[in-house]
Amino acid sequence: MNNKPNEEPVFNESVAPEDATANPESDFDVLQRFMQENEELKDRALRLAAEMENLRRRTARDVQDARSYAIANFARDMLTVSDNLRRGLDAIPAEARESGDAAFKALFEGVDLTERGMLAALERHGVKKLDPQGERFDPNFHQAMFEVPNPTVPSGTVIQVVQPGYSIGERVLRPAMVGVSTGGPKAAPANTNTAEPGPVNEQAEKDA
Repeated sequence: MNNKPNEEPVFNESVAPEDATANPESDFDVLQRFMQENEELKDRALRLAAEMENLRRRTARDVQDARSYAIANFARDMLTVSDNLRRGLDAIPAEARESGDAAFKALFEGVDLTERGMLAALERHGVKKLDPQGERFDPNFHQAMFEVPNPTVPSGTVIQVVQPGYSIGERVLRPAMVGVSTGGPKAAPANTNTAEPGPVNEQAEKDA
């Protein structure tokens, strides 16, 4: 029997055994990573909660606006009808009203009740009348039709109301058409708005 000499084991140096302990992550590093991820998740949760709250507020505001202003166009049309009823009543001479004719008097009172009932119905839905006689002119609610020189009245005072205005909620449905005094002492502003009366609106004056 031929005995082979003992051979030394041959190792392939190009293949190194996997080092399971290479670049180990310490417990402190793991804790730091978890804490950072927790902060990021917390920040995302807070942002999402803030966005949901803003959305809830916007939705509630939109719903409230829809309730308050949904009838704005309808109310504006009804004001035109009310204006025509009032013009018809004002066109009747005083002597005709006092003539004693029962049928005519009943007709007059019926039209008058119709106008007042219409305005009362609109008021129940948030439409309010603007009758600024004697008030400080406010360009946000009034439309200057003309100026009236009057040195005895503070300048910028509504001295005549050509047509009353109306508001719905916090919005102007129709500005009051007014005449504004000039030539008198300067009136103290009712608020921080110190705007002077605007120019005369000739087209609005014709419509009135």
